[in-house]
Amino acid sequence: MSLLFQPLTIRGIQLKNRIVVSPMCQYTATDGFATDWHLVHLGSRAVGGAGLIIMEATAVSPEGRISIGDLGIWNNEHINFLQRITGFIEMQGAVPGIQLAHAGRKASHHVPWDGNKSLTQEEGAWQTIAPSAIPHTEGEPLPTAMTIGDIEKLKKDFSEATKRALKAGFKVIEIHAAHGYLFNEFLSPVSNHRTDEYGGSFKNRIRLLLEIVANTRTIIGASIPLFVRISATDWVQGGWTEDDSVQLSKILKDNGVDLIDCSSGGNAADQKISLAPMYQVQFAEKIKRETGILTGAVGLITSAAEAEQILTNQQADLIILARQLLRDPYFPLHAAKELGDDIGWPVQYGRAKR
Repeated sequence: MSLLFQPLTIRGIQLKNRIVVSPMCQYTATDGFATDWHLVHLGSRAVGGAGLIIMEATAVSPEGRISIGDLGIWNNEHINFLQRITGFIEMQGAVPGIQLAHAGRKASHHVPWDGNKSLTQEEGAWQTIAPSAIPHTEGEPLPTAMTIGDIEKLKKDFSEATKRALKAGFKVIEIHAAHGYLFNEFLSPVSNHRTDEYGGSFKNRIRLLLEIVANTRTIIGASIPLFVRISATDWVQGGWTEDDSVQLSKILKDNGVDLIDCSSGGNAADQKISLAPMYQVQFAEKIKRETGILTGAVGLITSAAEAEQILTNQQADLIILARQLLRDPYFPLHAAKELGDDIGWPVQYGRAKR
């Protein structure tokens, strides 16, 4: 059997293969509530054979949303429909995961197909927060620099959201610390100009993420896997670097994190990224090699051969797919055939297997 379709056990959870549905924002929620779109979107990829389905960035508070269409988990009433989704995912033999998030200074925007610009007051904008009062892009509304009180509220919001996620049936928790959202803003010297215990030195800039990780691990216990998505580099001079990511990953491993989801960029408007097939796999490989922690590879991985190559070369432990799974929800079924693996299909689709 190919490596792509070999199971992987992380703590008390077994994934039937190494294919992961990346958390991809759908911007289709109302007041944070999931809809039938989310059920069908995630459910079809579970039917399609992925081992782990990670729900999109889900805001722990209303002000943590990127847009008014973001999913939320700040309200106990959000749980019911999420349970319907996780239940269906598990019925297909997949594992439901969730990415808990706060957008920080990149919150309060239009959905992408409406221009992705900052909301105006007339359009329902809310005050954004950040480690420092620095906008992501020149001309955008100024975020408020977080007080210690704001930081304590954020910790509480994440803890309560984590408890709701467990009640909703999620079996993997991922903390979103990438793409220029709030934790990434704290990590990077580009966006964190604080002079208190949450700014300045590397130790201080990672402090908030470590506190959130500690709280989350306490809540979820020893059997639930904990992932952290990071931007492995800011792609700008003087920003967060690959070496910073290695150092952070070592510390996260020692503090109960099981896997680093290795993305990059998103925190600096002047970033320079050279896009190419599998362009971010290098980060997963470096972190895995230098720390020993499990890693997930992301970024323009589009074929079964590429996925198998990454695993064969021991560059990562999971293949986290986004756009390719938007194009083809049944990519895992097709990949198995391409790699010569005989895997189970949904019984309802059995007549089409051969």
